[in-house]
Amino acid sequence: MNYWLAVGSRKNWEDAFRNGNIWGLSHRQKKLWSEMEEGDVVLFYVTRPIAGVIGYGNIKTKFKQDKPLWSEEINKGKAIWKLRFEFDISYCLPEDKWEFEKATSEILRFKAGVNFRRLEKALAEELISKFERAKGTEAEEPLHEEMKQKLIQIGKLQNYIAEEEYKFDLGRLDVVWRRVKQSVPTYVFEINVRGDIYRALSKLKHAYDLWNSRIFIVADKFEEERVKNLLSGSFHEISNSLKFIDFDTLNEIYELKIKLKNLEQKLGL
Repeated sequence: MNYWLAVGSRKNWEDAFRNGNIWGLSHRQKKLWSEMEEGDVVLFYVTRPIAGVIGYGNIKTKFKQDKPLWSEEINKGKAIWKLRFEFDISYCLPEDKWEFEKATSEILRFKAGVNFRRLEKALAEELISKFERAKGTEAEEPLHEEMKQKLIQIGKLQNYIAEEEYKFDLGRLDVVWRRVKQSVPTYVFEINVRGDIYRALSKLKHAYDLWNSRIFIVADKFEEERVKNLLSGSFHEISNSLKFIDFDTLNEIYELKIKLKNLEQKLGL
């Protein structure tokens, strides 16, 4: 997997998001464009006065287009960045938070001089982790923590190695179950209380692509229709793989598992 830094003005990023999450490179950057692959991580950098990363996502498709898309191209009456790609958004700050909650680093300041470049994995993960920490309030919510601990207990009762906050290249996964210590996650769970469900699905899709894991989104019942809509659109590749579990169903599974375990212990089974 490659990591890329896409650099542009605030207006260019506003145009990019408004036109369906599309970014473009000039002809002199054709080599970089040819090296990009579906699933690569791209970080969104807005130039001054923002001067920082406002979000990140994954490259979806590449294509060439002569039609002017950005305001600068429209004003000049010609396409400047013809080598284009569509991306999915894993997480992006609301526009009113770009200036004060952006992610940056001392190293990055010396590497944002061009509008597109390859980014070192360690630096990319450092920037992404800043968004993870900024959104840590969700993980601290009592309901989120309760659901997480119940998934841990269910996993252990089923003889899996159950772990929380499992680190991977897009941040952390809420809960994973592994068969043995050295194996990759067999089951992956993301819990969505009041967070970014698009981001949660992006992480699950990435886990599926990486490890062919069984993937689950745990959320309130009212979110199920929204998840279905996303699975029929942006996340259609995992529509047959992802399972939705509402909070009530998870509670029921947990109670039944505990009841069965207690009964087995009582009978000495």
